[in-house]
Amino acid sequence: MRIVRRTAASKGARRGYLDGQMLIAMPSMRDERFCRSVIYVCAHSAEGAMGIVVNQPAAAVKFPDLLVQLQVIPATEVIQLPPQAETVPVLKGGPVESGRGFVLHSADYFIENSTLPIDDGICLTATLDILKAIARGKGPESAVLALGYAGWAAGQLETEIHANGWLHCTADATLVFGNDTNGKYQHALSKIGVDPGKLSSDVGHA
Repeated sequence: MRIVRRTAASKGARRGYLDGQMLIAMPSMRDERFCRSVIYVCAHSAEGAMGIVVNQPAAAVKFPDLLVQLQVIPATEVIQLPPQAETVPVLKGGPVESGRGFVLHSADYFIENSTLPIDDGICLTATLDILKAIARGKGPESAVLALGYAGWAAGQLETEIHANGWLHCTADATLVFGNDTNGKYQHALSKIGVDPGKLSSDVGHA
């Protein structure tokens, strides 16, 4: 999916779109891939939307192992990785391009023409360069690696929200980068004061 880059000046004209927001799946979500999911929206426009699921860990997949599989480092160098690289969470980011890695990270790391600034100091980079930087201890302070992403065609996300499929809330570092993936769903709901037992009667939240 092509992600449209935007400037700070144009961002103000994008009112109504959900860039930098969190989507929270409603109990009525019929797609099992997104049941109780929390998704960080990386891009949203009239052309469609793209986001990363942040509360579904990739089972039995460790960041150092992926560095070896992707030939970022040889297996012999795994024991030399900086502590921060050993603890980068690996997530199931969504069903689209699930064999490709997408790194959500803090804005203290930036690659010209490769990094997409999103909102509130959070960026997205999908090149091997950021993995190499993390392996050298020169990457961003905060990062998660997602395998795949969630994508919506033009108007699809709006239709799903209108049909009571998603709530949304503001993002924060705990929701995006926190290690407690099991707690992110409840944390997201608490940000908008929603009682999980009453979700079925709620509609999209601004």
